[in-house]
Amino acid sequence: MSLLFTATAKAELNVFACEPEYAALAQTLAPDARVYSATTAMQDPHQVQARPSLIAKMRQADLVVCAGADLEIGWLPMLQMKSANRQVNSTDKGLFFAADQIDTLDKLTHVDRSMGDVHAKGNPHLHLDPTRMLTVAQALSAKLTEVDPENASRYTQSLSDFSQRWSAKIPQWQEQAKNLAGKKVIAYHSSFRYLFNWTGIEQVADLEPKPGLAPTSSHLASLLTRAEKGDVMAVIVASYQDERGAKWLGERANLPVLVLPMSVGGNEQSTDLISLYDSLLTLLNGVK
Repeated sequence: MSLLFTATAKAELNVFACEPEYAALAQTLAPDARVYSATTAMQDPHQVQARPSLIAKMRQADLVVCAGADLEIGWLPMLQMKSANRQVNSTDKGLFFAADQIDTLDKLTHVDRSMGDVHAKGNPHLHLDPTRMLTVAQALSAKLTEVDPENASRYTQSLSDFSQRWSAKIPQWQEQAKNLAGKKVIAYHSSFRYLFNWTGIEQVADLEPKPGLAPTSSHLASLLTRAEKGDVMAVIVASYQDERGAKWLGERANLPVLVLPMSVGGNEQSTDLISLYDSLLTLLNGVK
């Protein structure tokens, strides 16, 4: 009995996800795996402390799944070093970056400190584009098979099930997105860049004077001037972002402030990837 238990315990795959969207995807593609998310949708994924609990989780990981494009550059290398888990130090082994699987938006040929918190490899928040996420799912399924070949058939079946459900939802989401094309918003940073690109929403101004910097009074005043043109639908913030600047602007410009879930768990409705998209489109279409 004890030998059987040991074999079963060893067979369980340990997946460390940097963000909740990739924890959700990994759990969908590997239902029997132990999946741990280092962050929640109420946390800024740029700003994470390399806590002992995270180091311990990474030490146990067979696979680490992250957004990539340097989103986790401030903390992932420290976790890798302190966990001393060679399996997850390289993408040749048990490290997977979603951004490596697709063509990212907004790549930069030059980056320096004066530009603020920008990413040379492109915008990392790609999980809010359904077509790109399907590509990521296919690549992650292949990585799961590579790391755990004994369960290859399970991963193939899980990917097939997910792909069918996801592909059936895309036309529904596209229909919902039709009403949003051409609408203008003011939002923080480039958190929803892929969502806006996919739906046709235009972000006409940024609540941050530079990416990663809090709104200043002079910057907010300039945004108020922009908002007074009367063509802005809403001020949008992500579930983890500070709402104060957005509320100040919303009150003075008489604009709704919309808090959107950045990921799975960002609001009560977003319990998985499909319901996250459902919630985002429902909230955006609900603005009057």
